[in-house]
Amino acid sequence: MKDLIKPANEQEAIQMLHRYNEDVLPQKFGKAGKTWVVILLVIIAFGVYNYIQQIRFGLSVTGLSDTVSWGIYISNFVFFVAVSLVGSLITAVLYLLNVKWRAPLTRISEVIAVSAIMFAGLIIIVDMGRPDRVLNMFMYGRIQSPIVWDVIVVMTYMTISFLLLYFPLLPSIAYCRDFMKNIPKWQHKMYRILSLGWKNRPAQYKVVEKAITILSVMIIPVALSIHTVTSWLFATTYRPGWDSTNFGAYFVAGAFMVGAAAVIAAMFILRKFYLRYDEYFTDIHFDRMGRLLVLLSFIYLYFTVNEYFIPGYKMKGEEAAHLRELFTGIYAPMFWSVQILGMIVPIIVLLFKKGRKPIPIFIMSVLVIIGAWFKRYLIVIPTMLHPFLPLQQIAESAKHYSPTLAEWSITSASLAGALLLITLFVRYFPIISIWELAEERDIPHHTIYEHLNDE
Repeated sequence: MKDLIKPANEQEAIQMLHRYNEDVLPQKFGKAGKTWVVILLVIIAFGVYNYIQQIRFGLSVTGLSDTVSWGIYISNFVFFVAVSLVGSLITAVLYLLNVKWRAPLTRISEVIAVSAIMFAGLIIIVDMGRPDRVLNMFMYGRIQSPIVWDVIVVMTYMTISFLLLYFPLLPSIAYCRDFMKNIPKWQHKMYRILSLGWKNRPAQYKVVEKAITILSVMIIPVALSIHTVTSWLFATTYRPGWDSTNFGAYFVAGAFMVGAAAVIAAMFILRKFYLRYDEYFTDIHFDRMGRLLVLLSFIYLYFTVNEYFIPGYKMKGEEAAHLRELFTGIYAPMFWSVQILGMIVPIIVLLFKKGRKPIPIFIMSVLVIIGAWFKRYLIVIPTMLHPFLPLQQIAESAKHYSPTLAEWSITSASLAGALLLITLFVRYFPIISIWELAEERDIPHHTIYEHLNDE
């Protein structure tokens, strides 16, 4: 493939580097891009309106009750946390394994990770009836509480993910500062401030590389902790389906799978709407990400089988009622659709080389992402409706849960908000790390330095 060709000499390296930097400079949105932003803003505005109503009238505007105190807000939180794990997968794991082809994917994976973890934190605040009481967590929280640990690991993971996005971004910001013309003054000032005086010196690259290595090592245990602590939070709640030692590994495996699918979907969209990205998000990248997605899907399939077969073998009490509702009851259509369309079908399709071409792998990735969201819904909602203690002397309406329009709009707004952050990043910053791409093609840092200073 053209993008894997390495320069024969330094002059060719300089020419390649110049073209790479010009290719990935952020561009103004066309009609489709502006329409997309307007749609996201409308969804967000409607969600904000409904959240104001929720603050005014309390959680009575939702379908939540004493029986089902966790609804789609918590499902959405678990989904966001799962997607955010892609940052540690692409940036950290593949970096430490010295996987070269990951270079064009690192920045988009970190943007997705940062956006997802930010809205994971916001949706938890939305779930609180009194958002002002979030301060009590920091003032009076007990270290024994899994909720306190969840807050700690989410904030830690968010901080490390942001640094893993920002440090490698510095050379790209400096390039925008120095070479982008005909841009508003505020935009140039933004690049100047954010570049932190970056001069493209070899010593600066060494510092950034060292920081990336340290952060990559740090983020892996934190990434694993964020899902094991979340699963711990579920497991300490006495409910059918949550009392499982399998939950931590189950959550981590599912998170890696949906995170990989999110990167594939982003690759396809960027390649579709930015034709110059054809050379960077190639069929080779789709093929290798497809193989990775198949591997992760098989791992998740293994833990899924364990998650349901062991309690299914015992079929005791409320666990049995919970499983029957999933397998043959009211949630059966959603449950089997998630398993078949969100996992089995993608595995079968992606096992074949033709299935790992851009269009089919994009379709499979979308199925995985949609299935992952509804999977989190199934983890939360049916379990809440089947407590170990029998439901007695309560209203019939409390024995069922149906999200209200307010819940759907706020949840949709959070998803739209994450997509808007990613969209705005693509609009104002290069989405491909050129200096990492240069390393992949054996273009040394001193060449980058000399080239940029000769311009």
